[in-house]
Amino acid sequence: MVPEGQSFVTSSPLQFIPWMSFSPGLGSPFPWPRELKSEERGLYLIHLLVSCANHVAAGSLENANIGLEQISHLASTDGDTMQRIAAYFNEALAYRMLKAWPGLYKALNSTKISLVSEEIHVQKLFFELCPFLKLAYVITNQAIVEAMEGEKMVHIIDFNCFEPAQWINLFQTFNARPEGPPHLRITGMHGQKEVLDHMARRLTEEAQKWDIPFQFNPVVCTLENLDLESLRVKTGEALAVSSVLQLHSLLVTDDEMHKWKVNSPFMSKTDRSHRVLQMNQRTLGEWLKKEPVHAYSPSSDFASPSPLSPLSLAPAPKMGSFLTALRALSPKLIVITEQESNNSGSTLMDRVMEALNFYAALFDCLESTVSRAPLERKKVEKMLFGEEIKNIIACEGVERKERHEKLEKWILRLELAGFGRVPLSYHGMLQAGRLLQTNNYDGYKIKEENGCLVICWQERPLYSISAWRFRPYD
Repeated sequence: MVPEGQSFVTSSPLQFIPWMSFSPGLGSPFPWPRELKSEERGLYLIHLLVSCANHVAAGSLENANIGLEQISHLASTDGDTMQRIAAYFNEALAYRMLKAWPGLYKALNSTKISLVSEEIHVQKLFFELCPFLKLAYVITNQAIVEAMEGEKMVHIIDFNCFEPAQWINLFQTFNARPEGPPHLRITGMHGQKEVLDHMARRLTEEAQKWDIPFQFNPVVCTLENLDLESLRVKTGEALAVSSVLQLHSLLVTDDEMHKWKVNSPFMSKTDRSHRVLQMNQRTLGEWLKKEPVHAYSPSSDFASPSPLSPLSLAPAPKMGSFLTALRALSPKLIVITEQESNNSGSTLMDRVMEALNFYAALFDCLESTVSRAPLERKKVEKMLFGEEIKNIIACEGVERKERHEKLEKWILRLELAGFGRVPLSYHGMLQAGRLLQTNNYDGYKIKEENGCLVICWQERPLYSISAWRFRPYD
């Protein structure tokens, strides 16, 4: 690592590349990089990763293979931040190359065993080692408490129900209400039945302890396969929805099919403009009033759209259908936590550059919080961050599920779907700040952005939290 008090990877590690002169070319025996200091080695690894990714993207497998070998000599899952992240990016690029030979790829992966218990364990470790989920839960709970003031029947839907601590904290807050606690029903969703069974036992015990009328409705499925009828929303309930790092899974689409449709010579300009006008007329009209300079013009030659225009959003049929169905439930509050990263791009290099910056900051968080030796840290890096990196870089089409988008695009998607923003309160921000201070989480910051909150490592935004409500059309 760099000298104490500094964080080499925090701001933007890629900005240093032009300053360096890398004399060893591909195929060099690279004797001198072994003797580099940590920061110099980190810069050299970034150079090698970007160069190798360019070769992979261009289909130059021989040069890419040489690059992978060079990176392997410097990267290490036991080393400093850049050595660790380089090891997982190197693996992801190698997986992408392997996919060019489906038979070889399938043969090498056919005997791998994925233990559900290990995946759940790693999620718990992430919750314990990093403050991000704790902060999301605190801010979400405060927003729910404020939105449900005076309500007698509250129904909460949790799209990733695996951590009892979040709702136990809410029980305590509800119990302290002057008017007494509401009748509370939590619908918990998870892909594994045993997780929901554990949640049901723990929450039922705690509800009895805090004298809260409580029901738990388990729904065993993933968000992509959710049937909203299974949520059993009843008339007279005040509905709140909590989605923590789940909504982006609905951005999955068949990229090749979309490219063909958009770029097909048989698709006229009229057809393309019609795709935009299929969006809700009122909300699109509102957008045009807000952004008249960047408004879509059918007579244009389809230059790159404004980053905040509807055309800038990657097509996501599943997301559109889901948001429409969710809106029909008339939720009083929806709180969404997502990665603050834009790695849903269609080109490999866009994703590599964005992911390098995002995950370098995440690895740096762990470097500052946990020593290098513990097995728990390695599990989070390999089984959580490493698998996400692999999915972003090695996969395409419907296999590529880690399609993160920044807050500005989530705001646009939700407003176009007919939701209104709910500003997160200063009290929630204070509670989050207190959590960081009490637990000595140095280097983390909470920032307000357009009524939403962004969790940062140093100055680098990593996760966004936004709140929404059902908005009736005029």
